[in-house]
Amino acid sequence: MNPADARRAFLRVATAAPELRIADVAFNTGVIRREAARAARAGAALVLFPELSLTGYSCGDLFAQQLLQDHARAALLELAAATSPLGVHLVVGLPLACRGRLYNCAAVLGGGRVLGLVPKQFLPTTGEYYEERWFTSAAGLAPVEIDFGTHAAPLATHLLFTDGASGCTFGVEVCEDLWAVHPPSGDLCLAGANLILNPSASNELLGKAAYRRDLVRQQSARCLAAYAYAAAGPGESSTDVVFSGHCLLAENGTLLAESERFRFDSQQVCADLDLDRLRHERICNSSFSAAAPAREFRRIPVSLAIPATRPPLGALRPNPTLPFVPSDPRARADTCREIFAIQSTGLAKRLRHTGARKVVIGISGGLDSTLALLVTAHAFDLLGLDRKGILAPTLPGFGTTKRTRGNAEKLVGEIGATLRVIPIHDALKQHFRDIGHDERVHDVTYENAQARERTQILMDLANQLGGFVVGTGDLSEAALGWCTFNGDHMSMYHVNAGIPKTLVRYLIDWCADSEFSGATGKILHDIAATPISPELLPTTADGKQHQQTEDVVGPYELHDYFLYHVVRHGARPAKVLYLAEQAFGAKYPRAVILRWLEVFLRRFFQQQFKRSAMPDGPKVGSVALSPRGDWRMPSDASASGWLAEVAALRAPPRRAKRR
Repeated sequence: MNPADARRAFLRVATAAPELRIADVAFNTGVIRREAARAARAGAALVLFPELSLTGYSCGDLFAQQLLQDHARAALLELAAATSPLGVHLVVGLPLACRGRLYNCAAVLGGGRVLGLVPKQFLPTTGEYYEERWFTSAAGLAPVEIDFGTHAAPLATHLLFTDGASGCTFGVEVCEDLWAVHPPSGDLCLAGANLILNPSASNELLGKAAYRRDLVRQQSARCLAAYAYAAAGPGESSTDVVFSGHCLLAENGTLLAESERFRFDSQQVCADLDLDRLRHERICNSSFSAAAPAREFRRIPVSLAIPATRPPLGALRPNPTLPFVPSDPRARADTCREIFAIQSTGLAKRLRHTGARKVVIGISGGLDSTLALLVTAHAFDLLGLDRKGILAPTLPGFGTTKRTRGNAEKLVGEIGATLRVIPIHDALKQHFRDIGHDERVHDVTYENAQARERTQILMDLANQLGGFVVGTGDLSEAALGWCTFNGDHMSMYHVNAGIPKTLVRYLIDWCADSEFSGATGKILHDIAATPISPELLPTTADGKQHQQTEDVVGPYELHDYFLYHVVRHGARPAKVLYLAEQAFGAKYPRAVILRWLEVFLRRFFQQQFKRSAMPDGPKVGSVALSPRGDWRMPSDASASGWLAEVAALRAPPRRAKRR
C-alpha cells in the first residue's frame, strides 16, 4: 500500500432494489441503468441487483415465452455496453435459454461486456415457490460458452471474478443457494473469493427479515468475507406473497448497511468493504487456511474502478472513535454486564482453585483499582465469601490527592471490605537514602520506587493473610507499557487484563447505575469523573495533582483506537492514519494523530518485555495481549519499518517536476 493512498484498502459496493414492472423488460432496464449511474456517482465500483431483475421474479409461466427471453437477452447487452462509460460492474438477473433448458442466471457485466453468467443451483419448490416448473438446476452443469455476437461468456457455477489492483475476488450465489445446507459461497470463499454477491427474490413473512439479516451476517462471518444481498422489491406480484426490496451489506459478521423495506421507489445502499481487514482475518484463522474448496474454479479478470469519491472511501462503514465501547446505550449496558461477569467468574475460579478466602488489592481512588475492587466484591459474592476477606489498603505517597484518597477510603467502607491505610513516605525516603537518590530529583527512579514499594507491601500482606494479590492495571497500560516492571505490572491475578482504558470508565458508571446504588453509586461516578493520573509527583501547594497521564503518554481514546486497528486488524500506519483522520478529524489535526501514533508504535514495540511476563488474567474481547494466548511477539522486535512509514506520512508530498 502506498502510504499516501490508504484508500485502496477499500472497495465501495452498492446493492439496489429497483422499481419494477413485471415482464416489462424495457422499463426495468431503464431503471437499472439509472440506479447504476446513481451508484457510480456515489463512487461504487460494483452494483448488485435482485434475482431476475430484468424481467421480474414473479413472471410465472411467462418465463417460457421466447419474446420475454429475447428481450431480456437484448437488455443484457444494452446494460453491458453501458458499464464502460459508467465505470462500474453490474450483476443483474435474467432467464437464459441454453440447449433446450432455461436457467435462472445472474450475469456479471463490466467493461462493455458480459463477463460471465452464474446459474442458480438450488431451485425451491416448496410452499409458495415453484421454480422447478420453469427453470433447470445448474447442479452438475458442464460449462458452456454463450455467444453474444461480439464476444462470448461462460455459463457456469464455478466462476470467480478477480481484480488484481484492489485485491477483490468475488463470486455469485443466487437466492436459495444461501439457504441451502451447503451454500456455494463456502467453496467460493475457500477458492479465494472475499466478496459474495447474492441476487435474491426472498418474499416477506412474519419474522423472516430478522432471519434473513442474521443469515447474511453469519454467512459473511463463517466465510470471513463480505456479503452483498439484493432482494426483489414490492413491484413484484402480490397475488399470494409480498416482496420488500431488502438490501443488505455485511462484512465478517458485521452488518454495514441495510435498506428500508416496502418502498415502491428504487432503494439503494452503499458500503465500503475493507479488503485488507478480510485478508488479515483469513491469514490469522487456522480453520480457514486448513480448508480447501471441493472443486476448481475458473477465474475471470475484472478491473474495478477506485475513484476519488465524496465521502472518501472508507467513510461508508462503522468507524467509531471508541471501538471498544458500543455507542448504543442498551448494547453498551449489555457489554458491561457480560464483561463484569467474565471478570468476576475468572477471579472466582482462581479463588476456588487456590482455596484462598482472602485477597489483597491496592486501592488508589483511580479508575483501574476501583473496577478491580468491584469485580473482587462480586467474585466473593458468587462464592458466598465474606467481603471482609478483601483487604484493601490505600498506600498514600508523595502525589496522593485528598480527592482520590477520600474516594478510596469511602468506597472500601461502602463495599464492606477491610480498609488499611499504609503511608509509604518514610519507607521511600529510607529507600532513597539506601540507594543514594536525591528525593528532590523527580525522575523515573523516583516514580518507579513508589510503584515497587506499594507492590512489595501488597505481596507481603498477601503472605500474611494466606491469600493473593489482585492486579489493577488495564489493557491500554499493557499495550503502552505504562506500568512499572515488577511494580504495578505484577500480581497473582490480573482481573482488568482485557479491559482497555476507554472502557473502564463506562464499566464503573454502569456499576454505579446497575450493580450498586446510593452512596456507593455517587462515589463511583466521582471516581469515573476524576482525571487520570499515576499521582507519583508531589502535589501543588493547594494539594492538587498536576501530573496528568494523557499529557505525557497521549490521549487514551487515540491509543485505544490505534490498539484496536493495529492488533485486531493488522492495519499499517498509513491505514490507521487514514481512518483516524476520518474518525477524529474534527478533534485532532493530522500532525497530532501522527505524533501519538508514533508514540504508540514506539512504546508498543519497546515494552513487549513487560507483556511477556504479565500475570494471568481473563480475556474479555477480541483484543488481548497475553503471551500465552493472543499476542506472541519477541521482546526485541524492531519497530523501524512501522516508524519509517510514520515518517513518510509526516513528510510533505512531492511535487511533480515541470518539463
